[in-house]
Amino acid sequence: MTTHISEQLSVTSADADGQDALRDLYADWSQIMAATPDLTMRLFRSIFDEWHQPTVEPENVTYREDTVGGVPGIWCLPEGADRSEVLLYTHGGGFAVGSASSHRKLAGHVAKALGSVSFVLDYRRAPEFQHPAQVEDGVAAFDALVASGIAPGNITTIGDSAGGNLAVAIALALKEQGKQGPGRVIAFSPWLDMENKGETLVTNNDTDALITPELLEGMIAGVLGDTIDPTTPLANPLHADFTGFPRLYVTAGSVESLLDNATRVAERATAAGVDVTLSIGDGQQHVYPFLAGRSALVAEEFEKLAAWYRA
Repeated sequence: MTTHISEQLSVTSADADGQDALRDLYADWSQIMAATPDLTMRLFRSIFDEWHQPTVEPENVTYREDTVGGVPGIWCLPEGADRSEVLLYTHGGGFAVGSASSHRKLAGHVAKALGSVSFVLDYRRAPEFQHPAQVEDGVAAFDALVASGIAPGNITTIGDSAGGNLAVAIALALKEQGKQGPGRVIAFSPWLDMENKGETLVTNNDTDALITPELLEGMIAGVLGDTIDPTTPLANPLHADFTGFPRLYVTAGSVESLLDNATRVAERATAAGVDVTLSIGDGQQHVYPFLAGRSALVAEEFEKLAAWYRA
């Protein structure tokens, strides 16, 4: 079953300012990357650690560094949250950049909205570590949570962009290993297509302030190298068998270049009998939930996500 959520609040002046905050950040990054073709990986990662800037610090959420299953990360602990329910959050950044620090505020907002806690993984990044290292880290953390007494069905794998890919792939890997997987999967603007063939890479090229085919090509080379087939299902879930997959919630912005990654995975999972909810944010950029705390549209999105989570 696929539910298309299209009703959203009208865009207020505050929402417009919020959209500008995210779009302007992306435009600044794009300008830096274009002007610095020899940008080192260290500086590349430093730039993307600014990703938290459009996100307002969530109130009544504390953070704690920890290592789970050998993988370092940050716990996001909303006041009064049910600690038996865990969001296992994998950050975006093309598998190469982004971190638990860049995403802790977003993960904190989501955990608070859902009444759970979240653990944001600092999984091994490309190009130093290629696929499937990132998936393996997610599975190791999931297994450790289960070993600590958390019921598998009370764990939700969640992520954005490349981390949205991992949220899906971790669940697929657990299923492949014959283990009980997460109760739910949430993917914000997932980047899934390692073949770089999406139609909206072309149709939304002029409206997406960050994503370009060339940027993705470099990220693909970093994580897959010369030896991994870009149609490998755990690297590219658009080629995966979704039979028996958990309930899936997918978001994307209507003007982003990865829009059809979200729509295609929703279609593929639905065809396999999965309960899928797809939410498209009108006029929104890549991973628009980063506007948490400053956007009524995102607040409404989180209300819908919370209702879905509790259903």
